[in-house]
Amino acid sequence: MRFMILVKATADSEAGILPTEAEFAAMGQFNEELVKAGVMEAGEGLHPSRKGARVQFSGKDRRVVDGPFAETKELVAGFWIWKCASLQEAIDWVKRCPNPMRSDSEIEIRQIYSAEDFGDALTPELKAQEERLRVQVEGKSA
Repeated sequence: MRFMILVKATADSEAGILPTEAEFAAMGQFNEELVKAGVMEAGEGLHPSRKGARVQFSGKDRRVVDGPFAETKELVAGFWIWKCASLQEAIDWVKRCPNPMRSDSEIEIRQIYSAEDFGDALTPELKAQEERLRVQVEGKSA
């Protein structure tokens, strides 16, 4: 199973306050453990929402809303993609994580859909297309 681990934003992360050298080192050590265990597939921090935008959809209309966005507790400051045997394994890893923020913080864990989850809606042709695109993306990142 694959999981997206979402590090929720705080007032500090939205203000653009970067981690200290010690905080970077602690998170780097945790990431090393994830990589050595074969869990981590990707992970990055995100710039504050003031540097982002949202695109809202309504039928054929598209509306762009520039950041910053008001509800800090609903924003994401960073993420990982992990491969774990279960939700419980992902929870266990998150519990070992150093606090990603200087203040109280929260990390959300969400399972990523796999092809099997879509049943008959994912036809053999669509599944082949998804696989072809995945191979192309992985080839570019290698």
